[in-house]
Amino acid sequence: MTAMEPARPQTVLGMLSGTSHDAVDVAAARLRFLDPHTIALRPLGLHSEPFPDALRALIAAVLPPARTDLAQVCRLDTALGRFFGAVAARADAELTGGTADLVASHGQTVYHWVEDGRALGTLQLGAAAWIARATSLPVLSDLRTADLTLGGQGAPLVSLLDDLWLLGDGTRRGALNLGGIANITVPGPPGAPRQVIAYDLGPANALIDAVVTADSGGAERMDTGGARAARGRVHPGLLERLLAEPYYRLPPPKSTGKELFHPGYPASVLRPGDPAGDDLVATLTELTARLVGTACRTHRLTELVVSGGGTRNPVLMDRIRTATAPAVLSTSDDHGLPAQAKEAYLFALLGFLGAHGLPGTRPSATGASAPAVLGSWTPGAQPLRLPAPHRGTPHRLVIEHGEHQD
Repeated sequence: MTAMEPARPQTVLGMLSGTSHDAVDVAAARLRFLDPHTIALRPLGLHSEPFPDALRALIAAVLPPARTDLAQVCRLDTALGRFFGAVAARADAELTGGTADLVASHGQTVYHWVEDGRALGTLQLGAAAWIARATSLPVLSDLRTADLTLGGQGAPLVSLLDDLWLLGDGTRRGALNLGGIANITVPGPPGAPRQVIAYDLGPANALIDAVVTADSGGAERMDTGGARAARGRVHPGLLERLLAEPYYRLPPPKSTGKELFHPGYPASVLRPGDPAGDDLVATLTELTARLVGTACRTHRLTELVVSGGGTRNPVLMDRIRTATAPAVLSTSDDHGLPAQAKEAYLFALLGFLGAHGLPGTRPSATGASAPAVLGSWTPGAQPLRLPAPHRGTPHRLVIEHGEHQD
């Protein structure tokens, strides 16, 4: 690795597959330093491709609580790497005309190891060498482990983007992401607002998707448009039992995933006579809204900016709006980044920061002892040549739109 060229605008592909493991998203962004403390991000678009059914089945077969073996893990790591590489190459051609400088790949999380509230390990599959081979670009991967080595949770990584972009003006504004798992980023206490707090709240789409998939025999994989929740009725007794989950009482920083909120989780809480079908979906939808509402009150938020796949569920959004009132609810689209693409743009930002030797975490958010420069590099077709380390500390992210000269 040679640090030789001065800082210049870079085009970065940020790629991930989330906890719902339904598709791969690739966002292209043009990033540059406006000054030593400000980064500008210009969104260039999102390319998304669903997993082929066979590959999605391979992922599901290794996720907790399923038993697996190393042969399955090896095959899946290779299959994901090859698919990610093909998708990244198509995204580069479609979104940048083949001008991307690097890829930042989160991969597919298959296990996040947490014991007694402490994250001890994390595993994301999707071999980076296949992505580098398909795109000829350097690839930054393994973006969580460095934070764990410093005692952090390795999550939510989106807290850095939220802090730079949304939380720096003194407003009691929070950022909520509704993926398979819901996570939130909020300012610290009024006396220390820049000590950003972030943590996984609990399930958002994960349990709803699991119930819909089981109830439909696999014909449906999500509550499209919130139709099932709209037809169903919330069961108060079941809701109270769901809210009794010990995880919700743990203090932040904390993280979770399908190790806890796996497809069999609802059955572990259900009792004879409890609702099924649409009523169960409605109750799980209300669960997420209640968790968000509690967080808003706890952190005294006056605004909440929402992103992620859950924004496409109008019933969930309506329940969250009710649960968080009088806080003002908006989506990340209103602030310059598409709600469906925000996490992919996060990884583009982390790729840019990593290329310039800059940390990609906020220790107060992850619980780490220090900021961490994230990821491991895999060279592309050429020797790895990174910019000289940036001599500033970014405090602000500006979203740019329209034309400009770099």
